[in-house]
Amino acid sequence: MAADRLAPRDNGAPDFRKYLHPAMRRNYGRWVDHENIKPGVYKHISEDGEELFTVRAGSPRMLSIHKVRQICDAADRYCEGHLRFTTRNNIEFLLTKAEDVEPLINEIETVLGFPVGGTGRSISNILHTQGWLHCNLPGTDASGSVKAIMDVLYEEFRRDDLPQRLKISTSCCQINCGSHADIAIILQHHHPPRLDHERIASCELPKVVGICPVAAIRPARKGGRNTVEVVKEKCMYCGACHGQCPGLEIRDADTDTLAVWVGGKSASTRGGPAFMKLATFGLPNNPPRWPEVSDAVRKIVDAYKDGARQYERVGEWIERVGWKHFFEVTGFEFTRYHIDSYRFARTSFNISAQARR
Repeated sequence: MAADRLAPRDNGAPDFRKYLHPAMRRNYGRWVDHENIKPGVYKHISEDGEELFTVRAGSPRMLSIHKVRQICDAADRYCEGHLRFTTRNNIEFLLTKAEDVEPLINEIETVLGFPVGGTGRSISNILHTQGWLHCNLPGTDASGSVKAIMDVLYEEFRRDDLPQRLKISTSCCQINCGSHADIAIILQHHHPPRLDHERIASCELPKVVGICPVAAIRPARKGGRNTVEVVKEKCMYCGACHGQCPGLEIRDADTDTLAVWVGGKSASTRGGPAFMKLATFGLPNNPPRWPEVSDAVRKIVDAYKDGARQYERVGEWIERVGWKHFFEVTGFEFTRYHIDSYRFARTSFNISAQARR
């Protein structure tokens, strides 16, 4: 086949540089200062004095083609066509003319209907998993609960008067693709998977057995065919097996609940990275608005805002005031399930930049 007829190579990561704003490309690695002008607006200054403005808006993640065209039209008018989506599904418009910042903000808020904010000491858009629309094993909908929670925390996105940045994540299964955050909402299952041996027969059994982190699944024979069985005493209801085989159904609309975890972070600043810890659990999986979850998150945010010192993240605030005080100011019940007795829990992070060997 002739070389000019070959399909372009698409393995590996694409070259990000060709998608950069021209001002960013010209000054790559030469930025000397930045300023958070107001919530949602950054200004970066290069060695030559060139300025690049970033206007951040929160999006609902699930966008129609019509809405995407509106977003692109705004970027064409003010940003030479340049914008980007962050991992938290904020939309960042990049422009070089200071006089276009306010007209762009006006169009974002009035035409697109999106709030501008999420920078500095504010709540950024919530990081969340796929939910019912895309994922194959969710027990709840992350996208819908994010909309409901951000309706409650709308003003904290548009202002920057929190003690420090506040990151929230939601996850629609126990695998927790939403990752660690200052506040995280995670689904909880409460029973081992129910086995459908007819459907299990079509799965790759070695993968089903191997995916279980606690060795609760083992090979078995039933009706003259190979299948698996679950050791209920070992199962921790994580649902990893269901992701490999739909014949192990762990979701249950009647028993699945939601839990809220607090204090996680990845940054190496101050205390270093930290795992989340359980704040409250057993919240109803109650679509379409999940009012109990929104109420629990609101309590944590209000207590954090009132009690934390400047620049303290949620976990650092809790460690300073103590868990007893945290439960007092939030009103959550403390139970035996809040005691961290996991025997393999790590006491330090060798991945931290602050680790000392």
